[in-house]
Amino acid sequence: MEITKRTNLQIDGKHNKPILIDLIFNDDKKPKPIIIFCHGYKGFKDWGAWDKMGEFYAEKGYFFVKFNFSHNGTSPENPTEFLNIEAFGDNNYIKELDDLQTVIDWVLTPDFDQAQQIDVKSINLIGHSRGGGIAIIKTAEEERINKLITLAAVSDFASRFPKEKELEAWEKKGVQYIKNTRTGQQLPHHYQFYKNFRENRERLNIQKATKKLDIPHFIAHGSNDTTVSIADAGNLFEWSAISKLLLVENADHVFGISHPWNKDELTKEFQHVLNRTATFLDASVQDLKDEYIDNDEADS
Repeated sequence: MEITKRTNLQIDGKHNKPILIDLIFNDDKKPKPIIIFCHGYKGFKDWGAWDKMGEFYAEKGYFFVKFNFSHNGTSPENPTEFLNIEAFGDNNYIKELDDLQTVIDWVLTPDFDQAQQIDVKSINLIGHSRGGGIAIIKTAEEERINKLITLAAVSDFASRFPKEKELEAWEKKGVQYIKNTRTGQQLPHHYQFYKNFRENRERLNIQKATKKLDIPHFIAHGSNDTTVSIADAGNLFEWSAISKLLLVENADHVFGISHPWNKDELTKEFQHVLNRTATFLDASVQDLKDEYIDNDEADS
């Protein structure tokens, strides 16, 4: 099977920045279920082994879409470097939700140039880390999503902001900086990030969104994740009505993957996640619901 890639396609975002998109699929002119992947904080669509993940799902018969959030700090000219640090500072959760909606709408437009390759009635979201939180909220809002997969996802946005004196100092100064450990850059967060969160707190409540889900939800988390606590996975599993939980022994926040990833093989932890999620995606929604009900009754 020869996998086709259309990379760095550019569409207009709602916030005056373009969204860069990759499509990975088997060009057999047959409709395929869609997977849309959301990267995490300080991430980008070409990070690590995300491309190999796309190839894996394409070989399994899926139409895989990954994209850069418009304000993630990269640009169309430099899609893997955080050179647009002002855009990074101007990013917020609402912009990311809007970006994801724009990508969903773009793929599902009747004049989408790969329309014959997709099944518009089978749409699946995958989100990593902060992108997992975004994917949960969007799934709760978007009736066209059939299944959700979250990888090392956060279960709460509010707790990730500074408190009291640190928050006051941020408001007074208007900006705070965080170090990108991979590049050594000092990346800005403008105070609008917190202000925007506060103004949209109800919409950005991941617990509330997760409890609204009525579709199958696969939750994967590494037991050695020091970036997002394993307790977040427990929260999501408890709140999500039809959920499966995979705790990966000895796996970190990115399941052993690093950037750049130049190996043909994936880590055994990440390969295990992909294999399990493929089984989940291949199952019918009704079978997953029935299985959950059966397991729930057996546990009670």
